[in-house]
Amino acid sequence: MKKTILSIIMMLSALTAFSQAKKPTIMVIPSDIYCEREGYVTNYQDENGTTHSSADYGRAFLSDENLRLAISELSRIMADRGFPLKDLEQTLKTMESQAAEAALFSGRGGGSIYESPLDKLKRTAKADIIMDLDFNIKSRGPQKYISFNLRGIDAYTSKVITTASGDGQPSTAVSTGILVEEAVLNYMDAFNAALQNHFDDMFANGREVTISVRMTDNCPVTMYDDFEFMGEIVALTDILDWWMDENTVNHRFTRAGGGDYYTDYEQVRIPLYKTVLGKERAIDTRSFAMDLARFLNKEPFNLPYSINERGLGNVWIVLGD
Repeated sequence: MKKTILSIIMMLSALTAFSQAKKPTIMVIPSDIYCEREGYVTNYQDENGTTHSSADYGRAFLSDENLRLAISELSRIMADRGFPLKDLEQTLKTMESQAAEAALFSGRGGGSIYESPLDKLKRTAKADIIMDLDFNIKSRGPQKYISFNLRGIDAYTSKVITTASGDGQPSTAVSTGILVEEAVLNYMDAFNAALQNHFDDMFANGREVTISVRMTDNCPVTMYDDFEFMGEIVALTDILDWWMDENTVNHRFTRAGGGDYYTDYEQVRIPLYKTVLGKERAIDTRSFAMDLARFLNKEPFNLPYSINERGLGNVWIVLGD
């Protein structure tokens, strides 16, 4: 009897833990193909003055009623399955507010930071996964249907996690939302399962990011200068490897390259959460890089630093004045 009661308690505990499992945060955005086809494109310049074109999400969302309805319906379908979503419209408003605040500081001695519109969107939303949506509303006689292509993309690495595509059944429904529901509903359980599996892997093995440690021309040391560290004389580049091994999840990282004045790390697996001031908080690439930068700022290194975010999943630590 006691064994039976214990088994029931364990089953209930497992079910409770499963129901409280963390879900990835997701944002639905129109794909580049959709924006280019519909003419929602803007130009921007990188730090080298080269002009690039990118999707204009703000204009697309404000001008395209079908897009708003499609994203709204897809968001509802995801929410019904327990996946929290970041709202594209509110994120775009936050970006506008941040741009207005940043303009107040222009010309005050700071260098400009160049980001693509997509990088800005990712950085502001801080979603784990981007759902990239392309669709067409087509007609067959008096009936309409939607042809769609949906991709789940890791926001930090831009790697495709899973895809779904197909055509909905022709319908006399006039609502874009209903057409979207009829088109995607049969695909969503498998699609969401793939997203959750990817997030579960990140939870167990860490989020994959890229960290680069660079030196300015007036940095007082090189990567191959020796320091007395933990009772040994060790080159700085080897100390960086040690720190990565100590702080990555399951010691997983790849030293992609290095020289006298730089060391690059790829496939760096950072934890999703850590406890700060007694509360569990989410970690992003910048906060992980800051921990390494603060380590290098202490004895015996005493190296000044700056942090350069090159994207949501790519940060440079620049050592030197």
